[in-house]
Amino acid sequence: MGKRIISQARGHGSLSYQARKRAFIYKVKYPMSEGEATILNIFHSAAHTAPLLKILVGKEIFYDPAFNGAVVGQKIMIGNNEIKDGNILAIKNVPVGTNVYNIERNPGDGGKMMRVAGTSALVFKKYDNNKISVLMPSKKEVMLSGDCRVTIGIIAGEGRTLKPFMTAGAMFYKKKTRNKLWPRTSAVKMNAVDHPFGSGRGKRIKSKIAKRNAPPGARVGHIRPSRTGRR
Repeated sequence: MGKRIISQARGHGSLSYQARKRAFIYKVKYPMSEGEATILNIFHSAAHTAPLLKILVGKEIFYDPAFNGAVVGQKIMIGNNEIKDGNILAIKNVPVGTNVYNIERNPGDGGKMMRVAGTSALVFKKYDNNKISVLMPSKKEVMLSGDCRVTIGIIAGEGRTLKPFMTAGAMFYKKKTRNKLWPRTSAVKMNAVDHPFGSGRGKRIKSKIAKRNAPPGARVGHIRPSRTGRR
């Protein structure tokens, strides 16, 4: 008797295929309050590549990726127009050429872009209709509303990718926090009972395009084309 193939087991959900819920208890977002804020703590979160700041403003506590040079007890400003690392303000008040991160895609969404360790974007151009152009590290320009909030500076942890994972276990648990399967096994290397592409020893390669009416256990490989042949 066969068993569920990996793609079926992941879709069904189990203790083996789920993200660590405790990794996502810290939600990165901007506060509703404005004024002077204090950095209470700098700590590691399993779900984020960069260290996080625990910040108090008024009676509200929120979390933001740490910037280079952040220290516990440091004061930052929210809603003020002062250009200083760690300050949070509307992008229309940021001078051209300033490094920013945790950028809101739409005003009030709490920040959606530039949240990975060591990254930042550049305020590139300003237009008359309250539109601001931001230059991403990929050299792609993104147009935003001038009311979107950003954090001034560059996110800490730039050398993260330079340090290798010394053990397979470290990589396994790092992937598990993001609900990613590791190590990945090639389908053609499996037994026939474990995957539709399995066995055959490479001599009788099966089609890699999933059939239109294939059941969930056989719907693997490339997405079928909507049509074939020349128009």
